[in-house]
Amino acid sequence: MFTVKPLPSVETNEEALVIGLFEGGQPFAGLAGEYDARLGGQLSGLWKEGDISAKRGSIAVIHPLLPAGAKRLYFVGLGKKEELTFARLREVFGKLFRALKQAKRTKAAVALDTFTAGDVDENEAAHALAEAYYLATYEFPGYKQNRRERDYEMKSLTVYTGADAADIEASLFVGSVYGKATNSARTLVNTPGNLLTASDLADYAVKLADRYDFDYEILEKEDMERLGMGALLAVNQGSKQPPKLIMLKYQGKEKWEDVIALVGKGVTFDTGGYCLKPRDSMVDMKTDMAGAAVLGAMEAIGELRPEQNVLAVIPATDNMISGEAFKPDDVITSLSGKTIEVRNTDAEGRLILADAVTYAKQHGASYIIDVATLTGGVIVALGTDKTGAMTNNEALFEQLLEASMETGEFIWRLPITEHDRERVRSSKIADLNNSPGREGHAIMGGAFIGEFAEDTPWVHLDIAGTATAKKDGDLGPAGATGVMVRTLTAFVERFE
Repeated sequence: MFTVKPLPSVETNEEALVIGLFEGGQPFAGLAGEYDARLGGQLSGLWKEGDISAKRGSIAVIHPLLPAGAKRLYFVGLGKKEELTFARLREVFGKLFRALKQAKRTKAAVALDTFTAGDVDENEAAHALAEAYYLATYEFPGYKQNRRERDYEMKSLTVYTGADAADIEASLFVGSVYGKATNSARTLVNTPGNLLTASDLADYAVKLADRYDFDYEILEKEDMERLGMGALLAVNQGSKQPPKLIMLKYQGKEKWEDVIALVGKGVTFDTGGYCLKPRDSMVDMKTDMAGAAVLGAMEAIGELRPEQNVLAVIPATDNMISGEAFKPDDVITSLSGKTIEVRNTDAEGRLILADAVTYAKQHGASYIIDVATLTGGVIVALGTDKTGAMTNNEALFEQLLEASMETGEFIWRLPITEHDRERVRSSKIADLNNSPGREGHAIMGGAFIGEFAEDTPWVHLDIAGTATAKKDGDLGPAGATGVMVRTLTAFVERFE
C-alpha cells in the first residue's frame, strides 16, 4: 500500500496531499510555501485568520482549485518542534487517518519530511505513520446480518521524502507489522466467548505457527492430567469446553539459550466460578483472554525474525459453574508440586498462570514476562490508562520499561515485599493461598505468580485496566486495545 517517492513539486497531482506545520517561525516554507506563492498568499491569509493552525492535532483541509497539483491540501498541526516525540507524532497521524477515513479518501500522499524535528527523523516518522494508519483505521467486523462491507480502505498512500527510499520502506514495514499484529490481538479479544473457545484459540495459534514456521505444542486435557497441571485443570473443571495449553517456539539463535518466555492468560470467558461475578462485572468477560497479546507479539516476531529465542505459553480455558466446578476451600496441587488453597474461584487467572510459568521453566525459559487481565485492584490503583507491573529482577524490568516508553504503552511498577509473600503463603493447610484479602489485591496476584517464577528473572504485567477502551481514541475505536503487543515486540527486538 505504501509507495516511497522523491520530493514532489507543486505540479504533482494528488487527491490529497498532507503537510505538517510547526508553531513558531515561517509556517509556509518549502512545498507549502510554493503552494502559497501559486495561490497569491491565500494560505498565509488563512493562517492569519486561524483557518489553518499549527496547534498539535489540528487538521485543516484546503481546496487549491489549481489546474495542476494537489486536489486537496491537508495541513496538520504538530505544535512546537522541541516538543515533538515519536508518541505524539503517532497520535497526530492517527487523528489524520481517522479524518481521511471519515472523508472516505482512498488515495493520499504525505510530505514526510515536514513531520520531522529533533530526535524524530524520517525513519522514525515513517514508522509512526505506518503504525498509526493500521491502529487508527481498525474495525471489528461484528456479526450483524445486514452488515455492510467495509466502506473505507486506503488503496494507495504515497510517502514523499528526501531520505533514502530503502530505509524509509524498512521503517514503514516495521510500523506496519506493529500495527497489524496489535490489530490481530484486538480481534481475538473482541471475539465473543462462544465463538472463541480454548480450542479455537489453539487452532489460531497452530495457524500462526504454520505461517511463520514456529515449533508448537498443544497440550490436551489428558496431557495435563498426566503431567499434573492441577491448577489449570481445577479452573476448567466446571466447563464443557476442554482446556488447552498452547506453546509456540521461535528459535532465532543457533542454540536454545537465553530464552524469553511470554506467558499470556487465556481465560476465554470468566463467570467468576462459584464466587460469581455480578452482572455488570461479568459483561465483557470475553476479554479475559487479553493475554493473547502474546500471540500478537509472536505474529510480529514471525515477521521481523529477531535474533532471539522466544517461547510463548498460553493456558486457555473458561471459568464456568457446574456440579463439577472447583469451589472455595478446595486444595489443588499445581504442576510445580506446590499446593494451593482456593479462597476465591474468581482469582482463577493466577492459578492457570502458575502452571504455565512452571511449564515455561521446564522448557528452558531464562526470562519470563506474563501478561494478564488479572485484577480489578490494578484499576482501582492505577486507572485505565496504566498497566501495573511487578518484578523480581530490576535489570529485566528496566529493559521492559524502556520498550514501553518507546511504544507509548505506559507501565507503572508496584512493589512486592516480603510481607506480601508471607500473605500469599498464609494458608494453614496448603503451601499457598490464592486470595489472601482485598488489601493490595493487585500485588497479591503478582506475588502469587512470583512464587512459581521463583529465581527466574520475571516481570508480571496486569493489563486489566488497559486491555480495553470505553471510548474511541486517535489510535483506534472503543473495545480491545491490543495493549502490550508492541511493547513485548520492542522488548524482544532490543533485548540484551
